[in-house]
Amino acid sequence: GKIYYNNELADRKSVFKKYIAYVPQDNFLFSDTLKANIAFGTKSQDMSRIIAAAKSACIHDNIANFPDNYDTIVGERGVTLSGGQKQRISIARLFLKNPPIVILDEATSALDNESERLVQQSLEELAKGRTVITIAHRLTTIRNAAEIVVLTEDGIAEQGSHRELMAKGGVYSELYSMYSID
Repeated sequence: GKIYYNNELADRKSVFKKYIAYVPQDNFLFSDTLKANIAFGTKSQDMSRIIAAAKSACIHDNIANFPDNYDTIVGERGVTLSGGQKQRISIARLFLKNPPIVILDEATSALDNESERLVQQSLEELAKGRTVITIAHRLTTIRNAAEIVVLTEDGIAEQGSHRELMAKGGVYSELYSMYSID
């Protein structure tokens, strides 16, 4: 089907590619350079922008320690990288693309607590002025969301801010208290 966006007729695929960035839990990397993997999906080959994106995703220091830095070739699906490194490469793509709509599907689940904290700060900064949809089981990652929707097998169980849902003492509050160390 066709949809209208800013008075332009476009197909859904091109709109998705242009205006939406998706960071999945299981990231796909190509057997190519780290630079090419970060720039995938954008037209930018500007090293200063790629490095800035990598710094925002807290992966730059790791890349600097690889034998060929940003020109290091990673194996198919990124087999030479840890799960957290692959996830941060995918998050760096997000920073480089800089889209108005972001979908994060368990995007920080493979990160250790310190890396998650750093990346979360960067993601919160990036979220300003755009729509971010976060799918998360680790509830600390969504604590600062403007609106949290709690889904159960029966549909929407609760909806509100972290503070509102904690005060309600329902499903969210119970889960948050059970799995976080606040």
